[in-house]
Amino acid sequence: MRARMGPGREEAARGYTEAWCADGEIGYVELAGGGRVRYLRAGNGPPLVLLHTVRTQLDHFQLVIPQIADTFTVYAIDLPGMGWSDIVPGASYEEPALRAAVVRVVERLDLSDLTLAGESMGATLSLTASTDLGGRVRRVIAVNSYDFADGIKRANLLARLVVGGARAQGIGPVVTRMENKAILTGMMRGGLRDPRNLPDHYVDELRRVGRRRGYATVARAVFRNLESLIAARRRYDRVNVPVTLVYGDYDWSRPSDRQANIALFPGATSVALPETGHFAALERPADLARILLST
Repeated sequence: MRARMGPGREEAARGYTEAWCADGEIGYVELAGGGRVRYLRAGNGPPLVLLHTVRTQLDHFQLVIPQIADTFTVYAIDLPGMGWSDIVPGASYEEPALRAAVVRVVERLDLSDLTLAGESMGATLSLTASTDLGGRVRRVIAVNSYDFADGIKRANLLARLVVGGARAQGIGPVVTRMENKAILTGMMRGGLRDPRNLPDHYVDELRRVGRRRGYATVARAVFRNLESLIAARRRYDRVNVPVTLVYGDYDWSRPSDRQANIALFPGATSVALPETGHFAALERPADLARILLST
């Protein structure tokens, strides 16, 4: 049985997002396997879907969306079980299931002439979902794609210890339930070149989500299935729309990881963001907005 939010929780879920996007509309799409995913619709123009990173939610793009909403109708999605999307016990968090959810949202909202864009996990899903959406997608913008070994463990020592513990048999559930604001802040700062670019109010919102019943199970499942994002690289040769690959020069990926991806997309545009870590949407929102608007 899915953990659907009650009226009070839905109001709380809207509060943070509406504080930075008062003109947006929050909606939900029912998934084929049960449960709903939350999305934010804002702006006017051709559709652009935004997909967030590991352990975050659609509010990850709160500094970007206001800069592009005059040009695009933006649909920012909480991936299944994450953010304020429904938590469904026993749901899969492997790449194919997450990809299917993205496809479902696009098809249910009947979006076409679509730009798919994402960061980290969302970047990988943007690339792979485009292969299932056919003519609906006109381009993909992948920012700091999460498709290389170790991934978040490269953020810092704290992230390595927490993610390694969360993935471990036996102690994993205990480790994920131990998350608090200090731990989450420390891990998130590992994705930034300048830790001051992490808004404290955003961490508070992530912790509100982290206290949802069942969320620790979701977080552990996501961490345990990150290899499926690496395996999804085998779908990259099926991408047949223009691709822009964006990397922060302090991203968790190594230069060899980036070059390996660039080689998979002949003709792709490659953009380097200076003094930028893994969370470009927080660290360089104006630059990311410029890329979305200009490609």
